[in-house]
Amino acid sequence: MAVISDSSNEWELAPPFSTRLKGMFGSTYRAAKRDLVLAAAISVLLVGLFLAVFAPTLARTDYERTDPVNRMLAPNSHNWFGTDNWGRDVFDRTIVGTRMSFLVGFSVTLISTVLGVGIALVISYFRILDAVMMRFVDGFLAFPTILLALALISLIGPSVGNVIIALSVTATAGKIRLVRGAVLSLRESTYVEAAKAVGVPIPRILLLHILPNIVGIIIVQATFTLASAILAEASLSFLGAGVPEYVPSWGNIIATGQGYIQVGFHISFFPGLFLTTTVLAVVLIGDSVRDHLDPRLRGRLKTTAAQQ
Repeated sequence: MAVISDSSNEWELAPPFSTRLKGMFGSTYRAAKRDLVLAAAISVLLVGLFLAVFAPTLARTDYERTDPVNRMLAPNSHNWFGTDNWGRDVFDRTIVGTRMSFLVGFSVTLISTVLGVGIALVISYFRILDAVMMRFVDGFLAFPTILLALALISLIGPSVGNVIIALSVTATAGKIRLVRGAVLSLRESTYVEAAKAVGVPIPRILLLHILPNIVGIIIVQATFTLASAILAEASLSFLGAGVPEYVPSWGNIIATGQGYIQVGFHISFFPGLFLTTTVLAVVLIGDSVRDHLDPRLRGRLKTTAAQQ
């Protein structure tokens, strides 16, 4: 809640934004020590980040070099995940594909979160602008994410940057609706009305009074956006509308092996396993963070832990 300092007329937040954010991450860390599923999910995500950063160094061979003599080899001591129809090492291509999937996922999450939160904060305080913008948002949300992304990519062409742009546009619409609803519910709060009464400017109210109170919702939604973006990028690449085939990503590696399932299931199996495990880990992190940041669920979790 906002308080007035005796020595000045400036408003301050108690506690400040940095303290709130530190408390949220501290709560999640303590929850991970008690929750083995959350700890395992965070470990999977950290391993994925490690592979994404150091994938070119960890790759043992030139992952683009073809070797027709050794094509379609089953997993063995030299080729841990086997080779594909061009003789390329599936293990090297899979770990290098981690970089592309995480690059698209985190870029889409960051861009859509910044744009969605910024737009929602502004339009929720201006009724005319809100009415106009939400009609555009409703129009975007009326289309399935993949179909809308395919339509956008067909206009601007397939590339890594265009995939990020297309998925960011589709993800931003959902962010706007979610944050707008949270802002509308807080806009009539007592402390906001008190800030208005003493003449606090609207930008200051939005940034220092409302934003810190919805940061938990934003963090939880960002985790689900990350999972959705990684899955959407893989889907677009599988359909041939994502990153080019010569750029390894989990989606186009799976697409490469779809015609060889009976004789070389390993080509699609291992990148599919990486994709499934990563998306599942991110979703589990989002669920657990939501449970521990929501005060209503937090009390229920404490009661359950005490009974156990």
